[in-house]
This record gives sequence, structure tokens and C-alpha cells, in this order.
Amino acid sequence: MDSYVYINGKKYRKGYTTGSCAAAASKAAAIMLITGKKISSVEIDTPAGVRLSLNVDDVILSEGTVKCSIVKDGGDDPDVTNGLKIFAEVKFAGNTGVSVKAGEGIGIVTLPGLKVNVGQPAINPVPMKMILKEVREVLPEDKGVEILLSIPGGEEVAQKTYNPKLGIIGGISILGTKGIVEPMSEEAWKESLALELNMLAAKGARQAVFIFGNYGEDFVNAKLGIENQGIIKISNFVGFMLDKAVENGFEEVVLVGHMGKLVKVAAGIFHTHSRVADARMEILAAYAALEAASQDIIEQIYQCRTTEAASDIIRKKRLERVYNRIVENAAGRCSSYTFNKVRVGAVLFDSANNMLAVDKIAEEILYKYRV
Repeated sequence: MDSYVYINGKKYRKGYTTGSCAAAASKAAAIMLITGKKISSVEIDTPAGVRLSLNVDDVILSEGTVKCSIVKDGGDDPDVTNGLKIFAEVKFAGNTGVSVKAGEGIGIVTLPGLKVNVGQPAINPVPMKMILKEVREVLPEDKGVEILLSIPGGEEVAQKTYNPKLGIIGGISILGTKGIVEPMSEEAWKESLALELNMLAAKGARQAVFIFGNYGEDFVNAKLGIENQGIIKISNFVGFMLDKAVENGFEEVVLVGHMGKLVKVAAGIFHTHSRVADARMEILAAYAALEAASQDIIEQIYQCRTTEAASDIIRKKRLERVYNRIVENAAGRCSSYTFNKVRVGAVLFDSANNMLAVDKIAEEILYKYRV
């Protein structure tokens, strides 16, 4: 991919996700199946609005079946999946439509709480949507195809990821919410985030809404009715960005997060990457205990692999007061972190974009955005 980002004068090459690779390989194989002719490249659209042209490798044409691969290239972003070949084998099916199956090197979900149901291949919803869209664009209306995806070496590479911990066995996941990988070193990343906050302060702003990433942005826009009005993505760098908020004279901040992130902040963890700190289940189990949950329920929560799975238990056992503890403690920890120089509120939402809890300070600050 011949596209770059510049950070502090340094040039970093962008890449593309495993989801883009799977969509491109599937589309290329479908084209060759329909036409009977080999192709050397294929174009696909990405949710980021970038149209990719990717090389097609390892083409095998046989009667009724075509197989090919796309090599994963994450650009200058360090990623254990770089260089893997994502294969798609496409054949005509008996009916119309497109079905997608996973073979070698692609994990299977074995525990509840992820975006993919138990027993299904670990192909996230956005990549699956990309695959179906690209193949349907080239598929005649009276034809149906079956796609078999595979990633040789995927099972070995998965051991270097968090898939085993999440209950995804047998391989890596097909991921990507935007289709494009934008590389950054942590320090460069932090500096770019600080620059956004500096620019907001330069406009006279004294309030900001901190979100962790794309999911937070979708929630803030759709549910809170705030569209790019002082919204700053902070990634995992909660403490760093709070420090920058103090330096820039911000008076109020609302921290909006999914449970997997905000529960860490509630325990005083200010760098939320899982490699730095991951005590989500310990914290949730402790909060459930404070709500008088039984020993059995506490143990069930503690054994969960994902916060979504823990949320199911919390909902079924009517322990929603746990969510109030999360926002209240997260807000309090952040205010204390700034030595009370910044007034901080917190909002908690789930993977379905439902608001789970909001503290009083966040309500007051958010009201100012609406009037």
C-alpha cells in the first residue's frame, strides 16, 4: 500500500487489515471462477473510504473451484500477522447467495461475550460485511458461491495473540473496523493525541469528551448527540491525556468508555492496554461482592473471559449497581489523578451501544453540549 502518515517529520507506511485481505481474496477468486481467467490484482472498498488495489497470489484454477491468496501487509505497524497469506477458495453452490466458511488457521469462538457467536469462525462483523459486499458485486444474480477462507500458519501465530485467552482456538481472527492500518509508535501516537487537545484548547475550549476509540465515537454521536464537539480519542493513554488536559487548562472532561476499558480506570489503571494491566474480572468480581452477590455468582464473573460475558451475568442477577460503581469510581479516580484540577465525569456503554451508567458530573457537563 503506497500511502503514508507523517508524525514529527517521520514517514510511516499504512497497511491493510486481515479483513481487507479476506475480502480481496474472496472477490478475486469469485471473479476468476466466473470468467475462467487469471487476474493479478483486485480492487476493493474499505470502510475508511479508501479503495485498495491488492496483488493476487497463489492462483489455482480447477474445474468448478478457484483458490488464491492475498498477503497481509500492515505497513510500518508492528503486527504478528504481517506476511501471512489469507487464502480464499470459491466454488459454485447449489443456490443463490454467498456463504462463508473458515478452514485452517482461522480461530473458532468457544466462549460467549464476543461479537461472534460461540461455535462460529472468528470473523468479525465488519470484515464479514466486506466479504459479502465485494463478492456480491461480481456474482451473477442466478449464481451462488461458497467461500472457504484459510490462513496457513495462523494457528501458530495465534499463540502470540490474546485469542487463546479470549477462548478463540485454532487460529487468528479476521479483524478490522476500517480496513486500513495506520501505524504509529506509542510515543508518536501520544504526541499526536496531545496535539489534538492542544488545538482544541487553542480554540478556547475548556471542556472535552474523551473516548477510547471508534466504538466510543459511534456511541457519542448516536446516543449522546455530540458530533465532533470537543471529542478526543485517547486510545489507552488515560493518565497521559489527563496530564495534558491539566497543562492546557481544561476544566471539565467526560470520559466515555466501554466496560473493558472503563472498569480498569475505575480501579486506578491509567494505561488500559491489556499488556500493561488487565484485572477486569477481578474488579468486576469485587464490585459484585460489594453488591452482596453470592460466592457462586462472584466465581462465575471471575471466570469470565470477556466483559460482555460478565455483563450477561450482571444483568441476569440484577447487579446493575455495579455499573454505577464503575462510573463513579472512574470519575473519582480521574479527578484525583489531576489533583482535582479537572472536574471529571464518566459514561459507560456496552457493545450494543446501550448506555449502562452515567454519573451526575457527566450529566451536568454533557448538558452544556446540548444547550
